[in-house]
Parts: sequence; C-alpha cells; structure tokens
Amino acid sequence: MRTTPFIFIVFISLVSLLFSLCGKDDDATPPANTLFKGDFVSSAHTTRGLATIDSTETTLTLTNFKTDAGPDLNIYIASNINNVTSDFIDLDDIKGVNGNYTCNLPDNKNYEDYKYVVVWCVAFDVNFGYAALMKQ
Repeated sequence: MRTTPFIFIVFISLVSLLFSLCGKDDDATPPANTLFKGDFVSSAHTTRGLATIDSTETTLTLTNFKTDAGPDLNIYIASNINNVTSDFIDLDDIKGVNGNYTCNLPDNKNYEDYKYVVVWCVAFDVNFGYAALMKQ
C-alpha cells in the first residue's frame, strides 16, 4: 500500500497546477478605477495579494494573489470576519490559487457593508485568508 501516498501526492500536485493555470488574467497591475481596496492577510493558511472593487461595483479583482490549495475553495464577500457564514455573498469557486483574477459582482449590494473578501473552504468551514476592503 505504499503507492497510495504517492498517488495522493501526485493528485494534489496536479490539482494545484491546474488551479494556478485556470482563469488567470495576465495584467498584474490593479485597476486604476477602484472604489474599495484591501490587502489579503493570512488566517488558517498563508494568503496574500490585493483585492479591489471597481468604481462601478461590478468587478472584484485579485492582484498578485496567492493562497494554499484546498478542497472546495470559494471567494466570499462577507459583512463579518468573525462569523463569515452569517451574512455573505458567494462569488463561486475560486479561479486559482496563484495569479491575477476577476470575479463579477452581483448588482444592488452595499460593499460598505460587505467589506471582507474571504478565501473560504466550504468543505471544512475554514477561512484561509481575507482582505478588509477600505473605501478609496
């Protein structure tokens, strides 16, 4: 049964590689027309980068983003970092764990209330890392 750990390691490596290649934007410069901005800080896993919401409040951009790979990672926008799942917007599965990414934001939300961008592991209810958004 020594092949099982090897197969698991290969599988995790391939998933990490696919995450890093999927959905990546090439521009590493944050958008100039930002209304909200915040730097990621680590929580349960090392996470870094910049989160911005554009002035029309239609796009979330993650610039120079990096976090650990994990099962069922989603991007949430939450109103409370101490109780993320009490009031949040699920922006769907994370596009990748290393690079620059964009997400469409829902209409008619007040991002002064939803001021945290969270990398959330749905499978284990774990906050990998988050950015506190500040109005610019």
